[in-house]
Amino acid sequence: MGEETELRARLRAAAAEHRPDRARMLARVTSATGAAEERAGGRERDRMPRPARRAFPAWARAAGAAAGLVGALGAGGVAVWAAQGGEPPQTVRTSPKPAAPPETPSKEPRGAQSAPERVADGPLWSDGSVDPGSNTYWAQSNVTVKTTERLSSLVVELRVARTGDVSATGSWRTRPAKDFEVTVRVQGDALVYRWVLKPGRTVPAGEHVFAGQYDHARGERDAGRDRYSVAARGPSGELSVRGDFF
Repeated sequence: MGEETELRARLRAAAAEHRPDRARMLARVTSATGAAEERAGGRERDRMPRPARRAFPAWARAAGAAAGLVGALGAGGVAVWAAQGGEPPQTVRTSPKPAAPPETPSKEPRGAQSAPERVADGPLWSDGSVDPGSNTYWAQSNVTVKTTERLSSLVVELRVARTGDVSATGSWRTRPAKDFEVTVRVQGDALVYRWVLKPGRTVPAGEHVFAGQYDHARGERDAGRDRYSVAARGPSGELSVRGDFF
């Protein structure tokens, strides 16, 4: 009994003095646990059929490694770069082509571009003017024709641009009304007055006026787009003049 009592006393004393290495013990437990799981997993895998191994080229393995980058950037071109080892594609932003400025409409009526002004042709001379008696709502455009010889044929045409609500109100000429066929019509963007000398009639040498009258929108009207032309025949042959109202 004495020896057993003494042995127990020594064991208690030794146990009291012992300081266990806790980090070392934890490492041992973790190692043992991992080994046990590995053995269990190995036995499980041994029971499962194994797929045939497939060799992948080096570039494919590189592509797999770059998959995360591709997913983050979301660009197909980056995938090619990651797979082939090239430089990443550059994205160039281009500004849209500026719209062409709107075309400035011509001062001439569409389809009625006039020839250069020619106010004189041999014995024939002409002039276009807005009558000084015109007012805020109404105007008269005068075509003056001068000839130094008798004319056997004469056609006078006045074109008034249809700007500012232009509408015809009448016409007149200094020659007898029975000598001319007179027409007024809308043609495109112009109001057209036309005086045609009747067959067998003549126009003597001198100065003659042909006038077109019309209403327009309130205010001073711009006659810059108005035109006139004159075609005649006399002893000198065929004659023609034309001009504007600037």
